[in-house]
This record gives sequence, structure tokens and C-alpha cells, in this order.
Amino acid sequence: MPLLRLDEDPGQLVLHVRGAVCTSTREVVESEPFERLVVLYVAHLHAHDEPLLDALGIDVAGAAGASGAAAAAADTALVDLLRLLAHNPLERVARASRRYEPLLDRRPALHRFVEGLYDFWRRFDRFLVDHAVDGPDGRSGSAYRAFNASLSALAALVRDLYRDVVENVTGTHPLVYRQVHAGVELGVIVAPRAWPAPPVYGALLDAVPFVTRALMYPPLILDPPTNTRSGRFTEVSENPIVEMRLDPGRWLCFPAVVGRFVVFVYIEQRFLGLGLSLANLFELAGDEQVAAGPDAVLLFGAPPEALARFGERPTVFFDDASHDLLVGAVPLDDGFGYFGYLKKMVLTLHNVAAMRRGLMPYHGAFTRIVLPDGTAAGVLLIGDTATGKSETLEALRLAAGDRVAELRVVADDMGSLEVTECEGRPGIVGYGSEIGAFVRLDDLQQGYAIGQIDRAIIMSPQKVNARVVLPVTTLDEVQVGHAVDVLLYANNYEPVDDAHPIIERFADAGRALAVFREGRALSKGTTSSTGLVESYFANIFGPAQRPAQHDPIAERTFAAAFAGGVFVGQLRTRLALPGYAGEGPREAAAALLELVARDNEIARDNEREART
Repeated sequence: MPLLRLDEDPGQLVLHVRGAVCTSTREVVESEPFERLVVLYVAHLHAHDEPLLDALGIDVAGAAGASGAAAAAADTALVDLLRLLAHNPLERVARASRRYEPLLDRRPALHRFVEGLYDFWRRFDRFLVDHAVDGPDGRSGSAYRAFNASLSALAALVRDLYRDVVENVTGTHPLVYRQVHAGVELGVIVAPRAWPAPPVYGALLDAVPFVTRALMYPPLILDPPTNTRSGRFTEVSENPIVEMRLDPGRWLCFPAVVGRFVVFVYIEQRFLGLGLSLANLFELAGDEQVAAGPDAVLLFGAPPEALARFGERPTVFFDDASHDLLVGAVPLDDGFGYFGYLKKMVLTLHNVAAMRRGLMPYHGAFTRIVLPDGTAAGVLLIGDTATGKSETLEALRLAAGDRVAELRVVADDMGSLEVTECEGRPGIVGYGSEIGAFVRLDDLQQGYAIGQIDRAIIMSPQKVNARVVLPVTTLDEVQVGHAVDVLLYANNYEPVDDAHPIIERFADAGRALAVFREGRALSKGTTSSTGLVESYFANIFGPAQRPAQHDPIAERTFAAAFAGGVFVGQLRTRLALPGYAGEGPREAAAALLELVARDNEIARDNEREART
């Protein structure tokens, strides 16, 4: 095995290799990682279940509390025993060495040890990093196919090794075989890549390799250190990377295509599971995009001491105008070990980059509803977290039947709006930012993207606010730019009555701007906010930090929407009201479908009139 090293971090193992991994169970059992795994397991047993070692009854387990040379000898003896059992029945091992004879009477204890070792290995989040040789061969399709085959083979070899050892210990064959994920759960190929980095960035980041391909075995289940996000991302006046020091051997760069921008996301290995989950949320940038350089860089897992000057919870970003580059940083601390910090900081950088280009960023869900006759409507629901945006669109999909031919997701969470003109008529077009979604596991009970669950990364399923990251659209849909025909604010807190219809149309841009700017929502507890809250345009990820820049862009955008005949209003989803978690989005979806069908019929009538 061309092993470079095996790194252990809390809850995860990271195997660094170069090239093919293993081709036989003999290579697996003889490898240094296998030996280290046994040592880790024995240490775990000494800390938690020492009677199992005692039950083996011979000196291979070592004395309780053994240390130094004695402990090392005991570990080596156990490794040697397992290597023998990989290819020989216990009876043969006992005949070959008298020290193993007592194990013939202690098969249950030895079996428990082997089962425990296998479970111990699988309890870790397991990642593999293949440091490819740079050059044409390292980037060829055959190299990537070999990588995929190597990881698949490793999973099979680990299972085969486990089964061989168990059968050699027990002398029996299992009646049920379970094809569990026994190898690594996610592997990446990394390679050095050059980009036009200004000196202050190059000195810090040039030695960090870039992810060029990823292979995962979903559904993945991860349990990050925390499962909620609090606070806001703060814009600071100093570049956070100045005087920062990194160990490049513990960092990878995931070059993410975020809408029409590119963000280089640098990930410290302790947060590798969260960082590589980006593969379900953003496309990897290609070599040409990397060579052109990013619109922003983010350090996820930056040294806390380097950010201490920014306060107690320093999730910060900086506009490096001199180099036309945005910079974000999140500290290496378990308090920030949540995918929401990573995703939302990336999107904050996207939103600031959009405003710098005169685009209005939005926090919402944008879908193209295609009717059976081929006409389509672009529906954008803007609102805070847990206001019913995705739930309403999913309810629409489930209830539409043959009234809707297709629902095409453009954006699940964030995107941008651009003022356009078509045939002399003003309007707005919308873009997305992500190809995936980061949604509450509870939403899947409503059917949300359930067809994609076998492609999902599931985070903290046993906790409140359990989440999944799963793909929901394509980069083409995200980047092409679709006309916005219906623009609604997702209101999750107001009941529906005669004075408050499910869908309320605003009479003018002033009224619309007042509601969208106020950004009211009833919190459902997915962040640290509770109760009825307000946030500027329901978007604390860039616009709230720069209202003076955002306001004129929003005013121009809404003016164009009204001038172009866009239906602008609010949709009362009632998602946060007791008893309406399901009924509210369903009724909102029904009203939305009626609106789209009616407006398309009116548009067709107008078109027929114009022709005659």
C-alpha cells in the first residue's frame, strides 16, 4: 500500500495514499493502518471494556495498565494473531504455537474481540485522500476510473478480511451476509494547482492541494460536533489571513462553483467530513476555472488564535478591494463544527460578490413550473429559514398531478436577481447558487426530495434539527438565468382569514419593499433565534451587513419587477403555526398552482388578442 500516513482526529480517520490502495486481504492485514487500528482498539478496550482483554486469558492482551515496551509487545502479539487468523483456522494457529492453545477454549471472547474491532473501525467517519501525481496521467479518465475501482475494492477487501477472520475463529459460516460500508465512506483525489494568488495569499495557500474528484458511498451518516448555528457573519476591516500560519499537510481546497462565482474553500482536516459534504451542494470547479482564480476564498477551520482579535465568535469576512477578492474565515473550534456555518459563509461571500456586480442576492427557493402545454412560470419564494419555501414547492409537486408537467429547481436557498430588458420590456431574471439542498430531516417526512435520499449525506439524525445534504438540480439550471414571473414573500406566522388571503398581491413597489425589507418570520428553532424575528430582506448573509449597498439594488430590482408585470406579493404558508406544519404548505401550494395556471391563461389570451 503506497501509504503516506494515517491521521486520527476525533471521530474520524483519514488515510493519505498515493495511487492504488490494496489488491488483496493480505495487503490489508499486513498494512501499517491495520496495525494502528488494532492499537487504537486495544487502547479503547483498556479505557472502556478491559474484561474482554482479560477474557482472552493469555498474554497477548498484556497486563492491565501495561505501558511502554510491555504494552507495545502486547499490541504486536495481538496484531500477529489476527494476521495469522486472516489465513488460517484457529486450530492450525494453536498447533503452530502453544501460546495460542488456550484460545481454543475461549472462542466466544476472541469472536467478541474481532466483532468489536470491526465495529470500532466502522464507527469512525472514514476518508481517503489520494495525492495524485500531477500531469496528464494524473488527470486522465483512466486514473479516475482506477481510483473509483480501488475504493470499491478496498471496501470488499475489508469485508472479506472480517469474514475470513470470523470464520477462522468460529469454524462456522454466516447464513446472512450484510454488505455494509466497510471501506472508506468518501474519497477524494487531490493535486497541486496554480492560480494567480497575490503574494499574501500565495505564501499561505500555495502548498495546499486542490480536490479534483470525489467519490462517496451514500447515504453517509455524520455526527458533527454541533447541529445549530448562532450569530451573524461579521464584515471586518482587516484581512483575517494576515500573519496566519497553516500546516498545509492538514488542509485541502474544495474549489466550489457557487452560482456564477467561484469560491476556493480551504478545509482543515478536523472538519474534513463537513468540508467534503460540499460535494453534494456545489459543483467542483474545473482546471480552467481554478487557473483563472476565485472570486472569494474561505478558510474553514482557521487557527483560533489568528482570529481572536475579532471577538469571541469570530466568523468574519473581508473585502480585499486591492486584490478584488473576498476572504472569509471560520475558527477551528467544535462550536463551529456545523455544516450551516460552512454553507452560509460560502453563500455570504456569494451574496457580497453579487452586490459588487449590481445583482440583488436573495434568500429563497426559485422553481420553474412547467405546465402540460409547455408554458412555464418562474416562481421565487423569498423568506427566512423554516418559513415554508421548500415545503410549499414540494407540496405543490405532490398535489399537482397532471396539472404540472415538471418542476425544475433553480435555487433551493440562495441566488441572485438581475434587471433585464426583453423586447423593450423590463423584467428580472433569477439565478441559483447551489446544485443541492441542506434541509431538515423532518422535511423528508413530507416527501421532500425523498427520491434522492440514497444520494444524501445525513447529519446528526438522532438530534433536534437533524439535516441532510442532497443534490436537487443541475449547474445548467442554476446558471442559465430564468425569468421571474411570480415573486412572493414567505410569511409563516400570520393566520389566513378574509382580510389575510393565502396569496396577497402588493399594489406597488413601496409596499412590497416594506414587507421584504422587514423580513418577519416566526422562528422554528433551527438557529439560536426564537419567537417572531425580523431580518433585513430575510437575508443576514451579506445584505444585512451592507444595507447601503443593497437598498438601491433592491429598489431598482422591484421597480423593474412591477414595470414588467411580475406578480409581487406574499404567500401565507402558516408553517410555524400550531397544527399547520403540513396543512399550511399544502393549501399554499394549491393557491400557488391556481395563480400560475390563471396567469398563464391570461397571458395566452393576451397573446391571442395581440395576434388578432
